[in-house]
Amino acid sequence: MNKRLLLALALSAAVIGLTQYFFPPATPKPVAKVAAPAGGAGALAPGAATGGTTLGTTVGPAAIADSAAVTGIDTTTITGRTATWRLSSVGAAPVSVQLAGYKALDERGKTDRPVELVRAGERLMSWQLVLREATGNRTIDLSRVPFATTRVDDRTVRYAATVGALNVAITYTFVPDSFLARVGGQVTGLTTPAVLQFALPSGLASAEADTLEDQRQLAVAAKPTRENATSVAYGKLDPGEKQLVEGPLTWVASKSKFFVAGFLTMEGDRPFDEAEVTGGPLVGKVESHVNAVVRQRLENGQFRFELYAGPQEWRRLVALGRDFEHSNPYGGWLQGFVQPFARIVMRALLWMHESLRLEYGWVLVIFGITVRLLLWPFNQKAMRSSMKMQAIQPELQAVQDKHKADPQKMQAEVMRVYKEHGMSPFSALSGCLPMLIPMPVFITLFFVFQNTIEFRGVPFLYLNDISQRDHTFIIPILMAASAYALSWIGMRGMPPNPQAKMMGYVFPAMMFVFFWSAAAGLNLYYMVQNIAALPQQWLIARERQKNPKPGAAAAATVMAANGRPAQPKKR
Repeated sequence: MNKRLLLALALSAAVIGLTQYFFPPATPKPVAKVAAPAGGAGALAPGAATGGTTLGTTVGPAAIADSAAVTGIDTTTITGRTATWRLSSVGAAPVSVQLAGYKALDERGKTDRPVELVRAGERLMSWQLVLREATGNRTIDLSRVPFATTRVDDRTVRYAATVGALNVAITYTFVPDSFLARVGGQVTGLTTPAVLQFALPSGLASAEADTLEDQRQLAVAAKPTRENATSVAYGKLDPGEKQLVEGPLTWVASKSKFFVAGFLTMEGDRPFDEAEVTGGPLVGKVESHVNAVVRQRLENGQFRFELYAGPQEWRRLVALGRDFEHSNPYGGWLQGFVQPFARIVMRALLWMHESLRLEYGWVLVIFGITVRLLLWPFNQKAMRSSMKMQAIQPELQAVQDKHKADPQKMQAEVMRVYKEHGMSPFSALSGCLPMLIPMPVFITLFFVFQNTIEFRGVPFLYLNDISQRDHTFIIPILMAASAYALSWIGMRGMPPNPQAKMMGYVFPAMMFVFFWSAAAGLNLYYMVQNIAALPQQWLIARERQKNPKPGAAAAATVMAANGRPAQPKKR
């Protein structure tokens, strides 16, 4: 195996290894507080929404059980084609969101139960009012307050309550055939500045076969108006540790592996002031609970925003605008690199799925073959460049031996040899680059398969779900075997090289170790890539075998000019 291909394999292995190293499964560990990029004067002063006298529970998602003692609880159900919402009159908040088009999963596949976003005993959101009084801040927890309910029509519910001297009105209007609700309201009777504080759920209910993996993906994401989206993984916070995300913010959301619930400012409206995330109690092996609140100053007692609670469908999130698709930020710290490729890859896969009317498993097969065919001329050029480099190696070695006592003369002669053959010292590197072209797609798919709901629960052949790992290990084994076959054919006609031979065994084994627990669809794509590359590798190997020792005559000429007979190079 030539040096260029070895370099490509080494770089590929390094990228894969570093990806696994830098993106391990999240585990609870102490980290320092880090605030997101500040957005300007919209941020509240530290402690603006805490302290003072608190009426009711502490700030955070209120449990349904806390309000069970309140009489006259009214539950309103809004049923649509995409989701069924249930709202409680106590706290005027959704307590259940069932997604009609998505089923809970178990190890055998889909169940008959629709996905429920809200955890048992909790609610999707809760409300607090923080009054900035002269004696200090006073927090009114509206999650315990019974509201009068008015069903305006099939899509609109209005709540009203009197709390002391304040009148609070909240209206929900549900957008048909979507997972979106427009929320608005007004607080009258205010005599001091006030801040509206609404809490995200402590986490989303898991409907996945691998509940632990789903919990590892839990995070709070936010979009500063002038910066890229940022996220706070649950596993990055110790119990009680606080992290402030400074505003102004366009949206704030809580996400699991495939679903998201978030608050979005209306187009053209004033952004949110800030968000604060506090680590919750550690339950089980990974952090699965946080308290996350969003704050916004009330202007004339009025407020409005949008509430999205549904799947992380890429096209749906893009259609919402405001960069809400970044609530599922592909790539972590590589987001700036991965996100553009993710957009291209997602558009291509969705288009193929809809145009060809094929399941995503077959789409991945066709996509892998297509990518390999598009790269065929680039790889052909790279392989032939490698053959030319191999051809002039004896001549270069002879020049280096002849002029090793005169480095300047040796450099001049080496450059002459390159020039005579129409090459340069950078030919090896330039020949290697085409083989790295598929890497952005490969890295992008690594992240896409972790969080793309379009692949969730999709069967293929014997697999129940291509977004989950192959528990039989058949496809990972075939992927490693195809990598070995590609390496074995690539060494045909090459001079014996123990290092290359060893790499031919080690690299496939490394691939299996790195990907045995990755999504089956990712292994499928890479296996197809390897198999589709075999014909080209075989053709190049045959071409190389027709000239088994190129460059030998040139080497003999130079050696003779040096006053020594040509000697075969020891292998």
